[in-house]
Amino acid sequence: MQENYLAKWLNNELSETELSEFKKSDAYATYMKILNASKQLEAPNFDADSAYENFKNAQDIQDVKVVPLRPFKSFLRVAAVIVILLTGSYFFVNSLDESYSTQLAERTKVVLPDNSKIILNADSKISFSEKKWDKERNVALTGEAFFKVAKGKKFTVSTEAGTVSVLGTQFNVENRADFFEVTCYEGLVSVLYKNKEQKLPAGTSFLVVNGKIMDDTAIKNGQPSWVNNESSFKSIPLKYVLAEFERQYNVKVKTENVDTNQLFTGTFSNTAIKIALESISTPSKISYKLEGENVLFYGEDTP
Repeated sequence: MQENYLAKWLNNELSETELSEFKKSDAYATYMKILNASKQLEAPNFDADSAYENFKNAQDIQDVKVVPLRPFKSFLRVAAVIVILLTGSYFFVNSLDESYSTQLAERTKVVLPDNSKIILNADSKISFSEKKWDKERNVALTGEAFFKVAKGKKFTVSTEAGTVSVLGTQFNVENRADFFEVTCYEGLVSVLYKNKEQKLPAGTSFLVVNGKIMDDTAIKNGQPSWVNNESSFKSIPLKYVLAEFERQYNVKVKTENVDTNQLFTGTFSNTAIKIALESISTPSKISYKLEGENVLFYGEDTP
């Protein structure tokens, strides 16, 4: 990426090709987070043109010849914006939110300010405002997490697909690409999906696959299987099973002559890869090859 992409982006001077390339960079997400947070800051009034003219006049009084350099002046403006964003916004963002995330083949436990507990599955992230927690118990989730919520004010889990609201209960939320599932294990859960509310008593689930609401069930007073190092599925397209296998083992999966839309019902281990491969391939009537960090699933007719 060119070094001047940031300056050109701040000045809205990027071409469509450059903007597309810049959005793919690791730095873009960080700059957007800082920029969005900075909109909530109240900075003192500062007239860059006036300040520049005052500076030039002061130099004229001292009989110093000043040669105006407009490119440098533009650079100073960009630099000033960056300084403001990287100072005020940095402290604002980091004092507002607490974030926890997991990598592939990793899990972690999080204790919230009210002693509610979260177990975060592989390749997942949560964030919340510790400063506002007493007023608003809200957690933003990407990925999958199991919640044990302490009783108190309304507790919400916000995802791109929908919002989950409870008072005090145990439930699991998974929000992946084209896959959204909420399972209630204890108490009562409210799910808001496309402006429609769905009540989930213990032992029920709300499942959406590719935008289609599916029937699903759960075990009362239990917990999701992945908490016990197993991944379980009931009539789920095979492609989502393989995606979860990738997350649990940090491997790259490819398929040849395999119908990844076929429905899979079964369980695979999250700690023994060869047993997991057999658990997936046998009921699906496919074969596999494991080479280092790469797995190939292939149909019986594959040459």
